[in-house]
Amino acid sequence: MPTLLLVFDLIGIFVFALSGGVLAVRHRLDLFGVLVLACATAVTGGIVRDVLIGAIPPASLADWRYLATAMLAGVASFYWHGIIERLRNPVQLFDAAGLALFAVLGTGKALAFGLSPFAATLLGIITGIGGGIARDLLVVRTPVVLQHTELYAVAALVGCGIVAIAHALGWPQAPAMVVGALLCFGMRFMAIRRGWRLPVAG
Repeated sequence: MPTLLLVFDLIGIFVFALSGGVLAVRHRLDLFGVLVLACATAVTGGIVRDVLIGAIPPASLADWRYLATAMLAGVASFYWHGIIERLRNPVQLFDAAGLALFAVLGTGKALAFGLSPFAATLLGIITGIGGGIARDLLVVRTPVVLQHTELYAVAALVGCGIVAIAHALGWPQAPAMVVGALLCFGMRFMAIRRGWRLPVAG
């Protein structure tokens, strides 16, 4: 994996793990519980993606830096959660950043393994939302992606779609990933701040 993509992957791991760690602290878990939730949030989506595309062993298990980064974020969440909590809606903010990074990186990796743009988009969405689902289930709450209150998977779809379309048209992938990540994060952030949501029945 090119160095730049690895750096962005580790950044995504860190911010996703922070979202899991902060939520674990809010639920009064001990240090071990915080580390478990941080790691599960950070690597679940990537593991599912890698297994589905045949990238075995998954990157987060083959490269020690992934889990080390997740555990570092977990420790930071445990000892400095007071500082992190001063940010506005820290769990949602870190989750939005992780969603954006993982969605576009997941799509890019799926494309690199020869999947079609449509299949790569689906894999990118799974990469983006998998960690959040694992995090929410471990603390026994309805996953954010299944709640109607704010855009989540749709934001990931937009980010992944930009990368996939650029690939299909033969455009450079790096700028497409940047644009896709920014759009995904922007939509998710505005959904949090402005209450953007999809319609519900009834």
